[in-house]
Amino acid sequence: MEKIYFAHETAVIDDGCKIGKGTKIWHFSHVMTGSEIGENCNIGQNVVISPGVKLGRNVKVQNNVSLYTGVTCEDDVFLGPSMVFTNVINPRSAIIRKDSYYTTIVEKGASIGANSTIVCGNKIGTFSFIGAGAVVTKDVKPYALVVGNPARQTGWMSEYGHKLNFDTSGLASCPESGERYKIEDGKVSKIF
Repeated sequence: MEKIYFAHETAVIDDGCKIGKGTKIWHFSHVMTGSEIGENCNIGQNVVISPGVKLGRNVKVQNNVSLYTGVTCEDDVFLGPSMVFTNVINPRSAIIRKDSYYTTIVEKGASIGANSTIVCGNKIGTFSFIGAGAVVTKDVKPYALVVGNPARQTGWMSEYGHKLNFDTSGLASCPESGERYKIEDGKVSKIF
């Protein structure tokens, strides 16, 4: 049977995982049993994908990222170099907490910057943007821009990754795509 994905010869792919067509897995990465990777994903060097992790289509995982059990990334998510997810709130070396893993959801189109930490049990909203080095300790709204430690919202982002500047009527346009957005009751949505 012909492989429908590419894996570098140094990558370790355990039996019992699902890998979609067109996906590329690079040097020294480990994809563990029970994980699922969608079509056309790019898994950088030295990445660990633990059992039960699910990645949608077109997910970009940069070098040195660890995706632990409990993490789900929807389609078109970007995970920056050396960012990390946690999966236990109160880890101790001498205490086994495999039954205490929290779920973390990264929704469609979200970007997480280099060296960020996503504390488990949070939802990262659709098309949100997590700045480099941020430490996320609570849910992030769709289209929100969050930065710092702990991460705080400082603005809103377009689906193309540009900061949105809303006028007095609550409207904004993406400078690259021209797509328009509105803000109402602390929520941003794209105008169709």
